Amino acid sequence: MDEPITDLDGLTRVRATNPDRITSAWAERGRRPLVRDDARLLLIAADHPARGALGVRDDALAMGSRRDLLDRLVAALARPGVDGVLATADVLDDLALLGALDGKVVIGSMNRGGLQGAAFELDDRFTGWTADEIAARGLDGGKMLTRICLDDPGTAATLEASGRAVTELAARGLVALVEPFLSVVEGGRVRNLLDPDSVIRSVAVASGLGASSAHTWLKLPVVDDLARVMEATTLPTLLLGGDPVGDPEDTYAAWSDALLLPSVTGLVVGRALLYPPDGDVEAAVDIASGLVHGTGLSS
Repeated sequence: MDEPITDLDGLTRVRATNPDRITSAWAERGRRPLVRDDARLLLIAADHPARGALGVRDDALAMGSRRDLLDRLVAALARPGVDGVLATADVLDDLALLGALDGKVVIGSMNRGGLQGAAFELDDRFTGWTADEIAARGLDGGKMLTRICLDDPGTAATLEASGRAVTELAARGLVALVEPFLSVVEGGRVRNLLDPDSVIRSVAVASGLGASSAHTWLKLPVVDDLARVMEATTLPTLLLGGDPVGDPEDTYAAWSDALLLPSVTGLVVGRALLYPPDGDVEAAVDIASGLVHGTGLSS
């Protein structure tokens, strides 16, 4: 068994001279059950860069340094109460080489084709993980962004692809984490509709994708009247952190209230935890894990 790489310089060297070590790192990774006794999950999201979404607050390239991102991810994943990570293959391969995925839930991001700001942004075609590769590498599931724009004929292809992915993952006993939005195009830009009625409609469509819902989970935004929104589904639901604007204390309070709802099983948060205003990743992650699992949880 190869020892995990301990310095980021070693990642490029291994990729250039011994790429098969990535395959070995996945094969040797320690696994865990998807959920433990409290049936809650806290996942760190790191699939934004592959869609060209690098901004955090007023810094348009905050996530532009891969070394800095990996440092933050490794720090976050080392904290008690953090169950795992959601990312694309490039990020997850690095984390596997660094030994940061042992004993963690790992979800592969499957469709990153709708690049932020592109004329084809709503073309959410599948450009990342496939169900076959998710199973072969020993991941726990796949996530798919499923934006529904009633004025865009391309939405039909997105729904078809998402439905196929749900079916293929379910056949392998793997989680299909569906992230639906009703979306509109205004002034050439895509905007997700975050009013409760629109989210409820997106939930109804997403829940019916695929030939089996046995392994379908939802990834939904924290919106107004969330209790009514969550009445739209019995599927396990992780709430997303979204763009970290405003006072973090207000965000934490909203998460705390949302986690009291029966269908809410945890959080999947990226920028709000990886790039907190004060720069203290560990402290931000510890607050989130306390909200999800309760204070004093040990890994």
